[in-house]
Amino acid sequence: MIGILYFIVIVLANTVGAVSGMGGGVIIKPIFDFIGAHDVAAISFYSATAVFTMSVISTTRQLTSGRKFNWEIVSWVSVGAVLGGSFGNLAFEAFFSWFGNKDIVQLIQIALTMGTLIFAFMYTKYNWKNFQFTHVIWYFSCGLILGFLASLLGIGGGPINVSLLMLLFSISIKDATVYSICTILFSQFAKLLTIALTTGFSRYDLTILWFVIPAAIIGGLLGAKLSNVLSPEKVTIVFQSVLLLVLFINLYNAYQIL
Repeated sequence: MIGILYFIVIVLANTVGAVSGMGGGVIIKPIFDFIGAHDVAAISFYSATAVFTMSVISTTRQLTSGRKFNWEIVSWVSVGAVLGGSFGNLAFEAFFSWFGNKDIVQLIQIALTMGTLIFAFMYTKYNWKNFQFTHVIWYFSCGLILGFLASLLGIGGGPINVSLLMLLFSISIKDATVYSICTILFSQFAKLLTIALTTGFSRYDLTILWFVIPAAIIGGLLGAKLSNVLSPEKVTIVFQSVLLLVLFINLYNAYQIL
């Protein structure tokens, strides 16, 4: 029953996540927290697996559809995301070790996630001034920050990806969503690799992956298809709607813990 519920959530979340560039984890993580069938570490792992799978499918579809990429941005942001993703997972494990209380770790994740949600909504709503940084140091630093937050929060990419890419490099929301998904691919690969080399996967119920991975593939395919047909204005509406929905889910989850 839990596997079927996870399957439905992931298909819907990854479809919206691929369109909006958020990656789906920003929806999956709080809904799985709300369901409460697994602990915070397992939920972060399932979310990372789902989002990584979706990002592989979505990126492949975008490439085969003929979409043009600025490979300098993609490559350097992705390199930063790999390193940041590794640091983020180490920070997550450190929080778990320091506090020894899953509720405190979950509250930290919720607080940081809500901060990124508010930032992203304000940025897209009020059209803040964009910068036009072009040096590889900026691309790498952006990826480092995004990879760290994505891995630490267990949300894959999250709302800050698209907003920060638009803010720093003055690119359109549709281009930012594509670069965001590429960044998510590498940051979540780094997270899963770090888990494999440190704690391993034995503490997780791996049978759940029989539901997680197929759902992620379906969501990635649907999201990539929709991304190619929706206008930038509609992508912005999807983006802002998801921000508000996830903000309320996180507020409710925090209330339940407190």
